[in-house]
Amino acid sequence: MDHRFQVSLRGVIDLLSHHLYSSPGVYVRELLQNATDAIRARQLLEPGHVGTVRLELMEKQDGSPPTLLFTDDGVGLTEEEIHRFLATIGESSKREALETRRNDFIGQFGIGLLSCFMVCDELLVVTRSARGDGRTLEWRGRHDGTYAVRESEHPLAQPGTQVFLVARQDMTEWFTLKRLRNLASHYGGLLPFPIQLTTDQGSQRLDTDGAPWRREYESAAERRKALLAYGRSLFDMDFIDCIPLRSTAGDVDGVAFVLPASPHFNARQKHRVYLKHMLLSESAENLLPDWAFFVKCVVNANALRPTASRESFYEDESLAAAREALGQGLRAYLMELAREDPRALQRLIALHGLSVKALALDDDDFYRLVIHWLPFETSLGMMTLSDYRRAHPVVRYTSTMDGFRQIAQVAGAQGLCIINAAYTHDTALLEKLPHVVPDAQVELFSSADLPQSFEELTLDEREATFPLLRMAERVLAPFRCGAVVKKFFPAEVPTLYSSDAEGAFRRDAERAREESDDLYAGVLDGLMAAADGEPAQLCFNLHNPVVRRLAAVADRDMMKLSVEMLYVQALLLGHHPLNAQEMVLLNQGLLGLISAQLGGDAGNGGEGSGGAGPRGLH
Repeated sequence: MDHRFQVSLRGVIDLLSHHLYSSPGVYVRELLQNATDAIRARQLLEPGHVGTVRLELMEKQDGSPPTLLFTDDGVGLTEEEIHRFLATIGESSKREALETRRNDFIGQFGIGLLSCFMVCDELLVVTRSARGDGRTLEWRGRHDGTYAVRESEHPLAQPGTQVFLVARQDMTEWFTLKRLRNLASHYGGLLPFPIQLTTDQGSQRLDTDGAPWRREYESAAERRKALLAYGRSLFDMDFIDCIPLRSTAGDVDGVAFVLPASPHFNARQKHRVYLKHMLLSESAENLLPDWAFFVKCVVNANALRPTASRESFYEDESLAAAREALGQGLRAYLMELAREDPRALQRLIALHGLSVKALALDDDDFYRLVIHWLPFETSLGMMTLSDYRRAHPVVRYTSTMDGFRQIAQVAGAQGLCIINAAYTHDTALLEKLPHVVPDAQVELFSSADLPQSFEELTLDEREATFPLLRMAERVLAPFRCGAVVKKFFPAEVPTLYSSDAEGAFRRDAERAREESDDLYAGVLDGLMAAADGEPAQLCFNLHNPVVRRLAAVADRDMMKLSVEMLYVQALLLGHHPLNAQEMVLLNQGLLGLISAQLGGDAGNGGEGSGGAGPRGLH
């Protein structure tokens, strides 16, 4: 035996008020939507019909809750339609024609009228159909799920619908003149039909002059000024520019405003969107591509599908196509800036560089236009890629922040310009360069490449530093690190630790192995065994006074201790985490130096032995 679902209207209303709609005030939006759809439906029958929406607030002298009368001169309802559409949750008067005439109506779900039960316990709908027998009918619905239909004793003179709402005692705040005026203007400010609000104090018209981006202006400058003023009034923000938006997909048009400050790169801008000139949402997030977080927009869509709450758009092919078209409009704006006003583009990049970089990665044509305007951090300071390539034919970069920090000071002192591509999108942008710009050369640079630019020693200098080099090779062998002595700047840097990518991987794996259990340690052993690459290298700087004095030290123990400490210092200066063996070296070295000083023995490297260097060092 089959049974029918039993629906609790009170439960449905609670669901709507707490989970579907954002606030009780949406009842005004839903009534405006129903009135608008009714007027549009009548215009299909009578093309010359204009239509008007009226709100009348009737406040009681005895202090009882006020009544709101909502009136439209739309198509009205027949008795069959009353039973079908007002008393059946999920049925929509527009559903039958939805696929063929989606652009004509806003409502699609048949639940909008229920929002009124968030603010009142009973609804009275008085209606006369333009397609019916001329009778005026009354539908009285209650929040407990019961309703009654009868012929009205007060017939309407013309087709249309009246909705009477008596405010619930705890909801009277939503029935004040100020609140109704704000809600009606907020939701229906762009509707093509007049909205009249009447109280005991008189009547006033609430509608505006329509979408400002569709108006005619005397000049482009006047248009820009008017749209920026409109954006300021909507969002309480002074924008730096405005961009027209248009998409045939979804029949969308509007304007995007360029933000005056850069948002967080994960931030998603919330946009103000209208559906057939009725405000849908002030916080729509899925309208523009993810990279377009540098703009905030207001648009109207005539052919996009709303969600059940009518507070955002349904994610479907039409929305995806509209999003792509709107993104193309933003691309066109940026490309025009790159061609016609590069300084304006530079200012925009300074504010919204991350968004511009994301777009450049996605669009080769836009990449060609903007890549040389993008600024990069280098070992010689900030510069655009254009400035970099004019002075340096090969673009060299590091892909990690630690990698850049390890070489930046020394590379800059040698006149080497290395880009720090550790920031979001920078590595991908530089790697893309030779694929889009045919004559470009791009190389990944590491600390292992740096000693190749250093000055070699003379024969006498090699002979004088040979004992230091031999000691260093012996001390550093257990750490898979070689030694070399060269001359480089800045002179205050005594040593430089360098390794290639394989060496860096081995260091990380060794450190992880020390902290792992036996199973994972075995896996890491296999990885380290498969890792090739050159050993790391510690380069001593003969320009440094300490290194020159160390080369002349006769005490082998002091030389050994000094090499160990210089090795650890080089690791720390290069932002390399120390493994357990190196931590032991650091601790022993510090204790050894303290012990040596306490014993009054400076290792022949103190005042008496360090004045003149060995033969061959000048």
